[in-house]
Amino acid sequence: MMTEKELYARLRQELRRLIERQGLDARAVSLKSRGLSPAEAIGVTARKDYPILNGREVMVEARFGDALGQAFTSAPADLEATLAEVLALDLDDARNRALFVATLNAVMRAAGEIDHTRHCRDAGPERCAERYAAHVREKFGSPRIALVGYQPALLARLSREFPVRALDLNPEIVGSVRSGILVEHGETAYADVVLDWAELTLCTGSALCNGSFVNFMDIGKPVIFFGTSGAAAARTLGLDRFCPMSD
Repeated sequence: MMTEKELYARLRQELRRLIERQGLDARAVSLKSRGLSPAEAIGVTARKDYPILNGREVMVEARFGDALGQAFTSAPADLEATLAEVLALDLDDARNRALFVATLNAVMRAAGEIDHTRHCRDAGPERCAERYAAHVREKFGSPRIALVGYQPALLARLSREFPVRALDLNPEIVGSVRSGILVEHGETAYADVVLDWAELTLCTGSALCNGSFVNFMDIGKPVIFFGTSGAAAARTLGLDRFCPMSD
């Protein structure tokens, strides 16, 4: 299994490749990254229990030229820097990881290598949940699903049709019952839920920012990543990502 350090080394290598391939001057080209307000990030939603709405998580957005890339994180920061400075960031720091992830998403979007790097808004999450149910049904039948990362619309919709167990790391959510499902701890219940019980795992791309992403790579069973944070990483590493309502 790839380690966290190996993962970020691979992603840093990808950013260097993009700079060279696109003929960018890493010293002169600048980018801006900032945290978005909930209204900017997700708009007006029917459900009011998205983590971003209560301030627990923030969407960091990087702009590179006209391209935007995003990353969900509980450790947001603003940055105006050159690509060379982003390449030199210490990725052991959670704030730096989010900035790096958002930047890589933006640069790879600018290069035309990925799309769907901006979070869906307003009714988008509900529509995404419907699309996810159909996608899972078509590709996998009726699997036992581990939902990693509390996404209320996904949990509500999927749990109506499939056996679902939910994992999260937010202490305000862990231990609560949402849509009739107990939200279990993402670390202590990981082996039981993901490795032993689930037949399919749906994992938030924001695991890339909190360091747990590697726990869902090469686990010997299907994993689909959702959300905008993991767009570039999924493409770089050849991982399955489905984020149908993002822009």
